Amino acid sequence: MYQLGDELKEFNFLYRKWDGLYHDLAIKAGMSDSAFYILYAIVELGDGCLQKDIAEHYSFSRQTINSSIQNLMSKGYISLIQGNRRDKHIHLTTTGQQLVKDKIIPVMKMEDTVFSKMTPVESHELLRLIRKYIQLFQEEINHTI
Repeated sequence: MYQLGDELKEFNFLYRKWDGLYHDLAIKAGMSDSAFYILYAIVELGDGCLQKDIAEHYSFSRQTINSSIQNLMSKGYISLIQGNRRDKHIHLTTTGQQLVKDKIIPVMKMEDTVFSKMTPVESHELLRLIRKYIQLFQEEINHTI
């Protein structure tokens, strides 16, 4: 059996805790994690963004995106408008705009508040270290697999 190092144990705990915070927010908003992230992505990437942009930006499979989009469409939160070839632009409906205003924007404001409570040095260092971890882990994956 492999023995995890203390840093990895702590990292795994923190990652699960962080992920759990967003899961709890999605549940409180009455939606799945993927639906929450899709609505978040529409705000971040802009109304009319493409499914493929969300999949790439959030590292979700296109199947997960498509399934959640179908669910959000059935609830009347979004609509799809055909673009070039197979591209489909995602647009918030009036109901979806209200849902985003009530459930997604407050989360974004909380996140901004958290960063505002950190010094610029702290926030830059946090982001730098996360980027470095991802880069090094990607290199290990590429080297090993």
